[in-house]
Amino acid sequence: MEAEAVDSPPGRVEAALSCFSFNQDCTSLAIGTKTGYKLFSLSSVERLDQVHGSNEIPDVYIVERLFSSSLVVVVSHTKPRQMNVYHFKKGTEICNYSYSSNILSIRLNRQRLLVCLGESIYIHNIKDMKLLETLLDIPANPTGLCALSINHSNSYLAYPGSLTTGEIVLYDGISLKTVCTIAAHEGALAAITFNSSGSKLASASQKGTVIRVFSVPDGQKLYEFRRGMKRYVTISSLVFSMDSQFLCASSNTETVHIFRLEHLTTSRPEEASTWSGYMGKMFMAATNYLPAQVSDMMNQDRAFATARLNFSGQRNICTLSTIQKLPRLLVASSDGHLYIYNLDPQDGGECVLIKTHSLLGSGATEESKENDLRPPLPQSYAATVARPSTSTASTVPGYSEDGGALRGEVIPEHEFATGPVCLDDETEFPPELSTSRSDTVETNVAVLLSFRCSQTVFTILVQVSACYERWLDYKLDSSL
Repeated sequence: MEAEAVDSPPGRVEAALSCFSFNQDCTSLAIGTKTGYKLFSLSSVERLDQVHGSNEIPDVYIVERLFSSSLVVVVSHTKPRQMNVYHFKKGTEICNYSYSSNILSIRLNRQRLLVCLGESIYIHNIKDMKLLETLLDIPANPTGLCALSINHSNSYLAYPGSLTTGEIVLYDGISLKTVCTIAAHEGALAAITFNSSGSKLASASQKGTVIRVFSVPDGQKLYEFRRGMKRYVTISSLVFSMDSQFLCASSNTETVHIFRLEHLTTSRPEEASTWSGYMGKMFMAATNYLPAQVSDMMNQDRAFATARLNFSGQRNICTLSTIQKLPRLLVASSDGHLYIYNLDPQDGGECVLIKTHSLLGSGATEESKENDLRPPLPQSYAATVARPSTSTASTVPGYSEDGGALRGEVIPEHEFATGPVCLDDETEFPPELSTSRSDTVETNVAVLLSFRCSQTVFTILVQVSACYERWLDYKLDSSL
């Protein structure tokens, strides 16, 4: 979850940050600037606490923290081929490695540390920083796109298998063998990410219109989401929530999309006894008469929730985190701000901006004025129950805060977890309601007409959609 800021073209806001990244369990934010780097804790909505800051290394363009430990990896433009590993609490350098070309990205968990170059990937054992494997036969990867499962019990690695098509190579970082190849998209890849357990892999192409989720390690497609149809976008961030219930995508536009991963079921016999079941079956039967491209498009799920940014065209990254026992959407932008939104896990809809933090200077915060400009609306669950509370940051067993190794020494074995990592408590999320308004019956008339559907099928779809919408309105009104 890292973004490297690029030079802004004329007319755009100059990037204040050279890079920014969330750590593996989304409890910390790291930023790099021309003067050094900073680490922030994400345990509170109201305040943003700086954990560490260093001006010893200028022009930092990669900074990655290992969970909430004191281990941090830094790469600077002054030495773009050298990786430096620090224990920032002790102020010591654990090690440094130099490579044959510029370092493009770094990924790490409690077992492996990956260094991605333009045409190779180096795999280190993070316990002693020994080089285990070098992948030299990979296609050109000019952006350093790769993903590493944060679950160190499997340590799966994913990287592009082609420069022109959306092929993903799945590699086992423990056995050091290729697992499978996934034909994810027709176009080149723009983003790939694992969920916290390493059992799912999400991807997006450079068009940015469709996001797909695959099972790991067999590579079977589980979900397909449509971000939009009107325009192509550049996906800048793609991330699962820690409980794998949601998938979030941000781009160079002003909208962040959040998709919900429903539980897959083979059959739904109870639907036949309800009006929604009959309507759904009629709708699905009608789509069988449509061209394959149209029916596939209509079967794709749309965003469960969205967030509106007050900017577009800037580099940004997003994440979904539980802060003060509520689900939040966090967006960091290259202009040096962190935006925190409330996410309603029951009904979705538009996320509410509740806090804006400055990542530069004194770290002063700004209260959102967005709600003052809108008419009063019924309060959602997240917007209603969000109140200041005294909660501490979640701690995950693993690399010790007070441990570490001095220069050239082996990192002690006891400072790493020996079993699976419990990254989140699913009971912290409020229970889901059984009634929520769905977008699965949305009919795009322009798309249907463009494919010259027959008048009979078109009329059926319109009538089914209208009846279903009226039934939903009646259902919602009666529940109020």
